[in-house]
Amino acid sequence: MQGPLASLKVLDFSTLLPGPFASLLLADMGAEVLRVESPDRPDLLRILPPHDQGVSASHAYLNRNKRSLALDLKQPEALEIIRQLLNDHDIVLEQFRPGVMERLGLGYEALKAINPRLIYVSITGYGQTGPYKARAGHDINYLALAGLASHTGRAGSGPLPLGIQAADIAGGSLHGVIGLLAAVIARQQTGLGQHLDVSMTDCAFSLNALAGAGYLACGMTPGWENHVLNGGSFYDYYRSRDGRWMAVGSLEPAFMQALCAAFGRPELAGQGLSPKPEQQHALKLALQAEFEKHDFAELCSMFAGIDACVEPVLGLDEALEHPQLKARELVTQVPRGDGSRQPQIACPLKFSEGLPEPRHIGASLGAHTDQVLGELGFSDERIAQLRDGNVIL
Repeated sequence: MQGPLASLKVLDFSTLLPGPFASLLLADMGAEVLRVESPDRPDLLRILPPHDQGVSASHAYLNRNKRSLALDLKQPEALEIIRQLLNDHDIVLEQFRPGVMERLGLGYEALKAINPRLIYVSITGYGQTGPYKARAGHDINYLALAGLASHTGRAGSGPLPLGIQAADIAGGSLHGVIGLLAAVIARQQTGLGQHLDVSMTDCAFSLNALAGAGYLACGMTPGWENHVLNGGSFYDYYRSRDGRWMAVGSLEPAFMQALCAAFGRPELAGQGLSPKPEQQHALKLALQAEFEKHDFAELCSMFAGIDACVEPVLGLDEALEHPQLKARELVTQVPRGDGSRQPQIACPLKFSEGLPEPRHIGASLGAHTDQVLGELGFSDERIAQLRDGNVIL
C-alpha cells in the first residue's frame, strides 16, 4: 500500500514543529520526504525531552517515515547536490526567515529556473512581506498579534497559554499542507509550480472565524468571557466535588434540558436561552453548585448514557483508554530500527483504501546520506571525499 500521495517527493528544509508536522502528514499519506539537515546545527527538536532510549520522543514522532540527508548548504558542492535532487523532488518545504534561502542560492526563483514544476512552500512567522517579516517569534507571539489571545482566557486573569501550539500547527502546518496540495492540483492543469507564502500569524488570524466575522460585519468586539463560546455563557468547564472538571456544551435546548434533568433541576433549562449576561452568570453559578455535589466518577457515570453534550476533561493517559479513541485506533506502533516499536500518535485521517504502515521513527542525523547520494550516482570514493571535506555528515 503506497498511500494517496505516493507520487510526491519532497525536500524538507524545516525544523522544530510547523514544517515537520506538515511533512509528517505528507509522509503518512505516502509522500517521499527527504529532510535536508545541517551537519553542525542540528534541529533543536532532536534534544527536546522527554527521551525514549536516548531519542527525543517528539522528534521520533514528527519525523517518522522521513529520510535524513546531512548537508552543509554553505558549501558549493552541497548546492550541486540539491540541484540534482530537484530533477525528481519537485516540492520544497522551508521554514527559514525571509531571505535566508536566497542567500544560500536556494530561493524560489533560483530553483524554479532548474525545475519550473517546482512547488515551493515557505512557512514563516509573519510572511514574506511586511515590517515584521524578519522578526523572531513563537506560537504565543503569533496568537497575541492575531487577536486570538484577546478573547481566549478569563476576565479576571487574562489570556491563557494553550496546551498546544495552535499557530504553529493549525496555522503553519495545516494551512501549509492545504496550500501545497492545492498547488499540486493546479500544476496538474498548467504544468507549472508556484511559491506558497504561509504566515503563521496570517493563518492564526483567519481562525477568528466567528469572533472576527462578528467584529468586521457588526462591530462586536470580542473579549474574555464576553460571548457564548469563550466563557461568556454556561458553555464552560465545571469543577466536580473532588477537584476534577467536566465540559458542558449543551447549547441546544434539548441538550440543556437533558443536563438540567440529570441534576433534577429542570427549571434551569430556560435560562440557557437568555442572552442577558446576568442570567448566564446566575445559570453558571447554579450549574457549578450542582456539579460540586458529585465526584468526578459519579458525574462520568451520570452523563455516559445521556446525550447532553457533557463530557469529562481527560488527561492524555485517560484519553488513550477512552473507548471512542481506542475504537478510532489513534495510536500506532512504529519500528525503531532495532526490532522494537515505539507507540506514537497515528495519522488521524481515515482513507477507505487505507494508508501505508509506518516505516520507522525519526531518523538519526544524516542516516540516509550515503543512500541518497548513491541514488544520485555518486561513487563511494566521491562520497568519502565529500565527507572528508565536511560537506556531508
